[in-house]
Parts: sequence; C-alpha cells; structure tokens
Amino acid sequence: MRFLLLSLAIVFAAGCATIVKGTTQMVAIDTPGAPGASCELSSPAIGARSVVTPATIELDKSQHNIAVTCRKPCFQDSVAMIPSYAEGMAAGNIIAGGVIGLGVDAATGAMNKYADRTSVTMIPVPGCSA
Repeated sequence: MRFLLLSLAIVFAAGCATIVKGTTQMVAIDTPGAPGASCELSSPAIGARSVVTPATIELDKSQHNIAVTCRKPCFQDSVAMIPSYAEGMAAGNIIAGGVIGLGVDAATGAMNKYADRTSVTMIPVPGCSA
C-alpha cells in the first residue's frame, strides 16, 4: 500500500511538460550569407555558450530569453534574441497535475520553449578584404 501511494505521489508531483517535452531543446542558429561567424549566447539560465554558424545547440529550457551576439571579420557585429515562451501544455497541468505539476514544470523550465531556429543578419563592411 505504501508503494502504491508513493508511486501515485511521484506521478502527480512530476509536471506534464517535464515528462512529455523534457527540460532541454535543440536550437539552430544561422548567419545567412556569413557562415563561420562566431556567436555567443547568454542568459541567466545557460550562462555563456559559444557556437560557430551554422550550428545546432542543445539548451536548457528557461523563462529567460537568450541574447545572441555574432562576430566575423569584414562584417559588423550583429545581435539577436532567442525568445522564450510558455508551452501550450502548461495550462493542462492545472487539470492533470495541479499546482504541483505546474510548479515542477516552472522550476525545471519544461513549461517554456525557445524558437527552434534563429537567423542573425550580418552586414558586410564595405571595402573590407580580410
């Protein structure tokens, strides 16, 4: 009987999005017309991460947007934002998992999602020949 109660408690304590969608996500970053740009991604949730475009990176989900700064010789530095928004299934947690499930998803970031793809426009510097 204790095992059954413990099992039920674990099921209801776990958030729906945490189980179904996970707490990480793959995100693609590209700099059209300027492949090979070095980009730094930063947010309170992921810290600072670096990639060279085109790239796909696994990120921990969070409520925080991610700032992207890209650099490449003969191009102006460019900035972009990877927005974070709430998953639609987060509302279902109130029905299925209750406040506890919603709290688990909020704490793990699973109730959030990033844009799957971000393109950063790089502007060439006129007359530059690196």
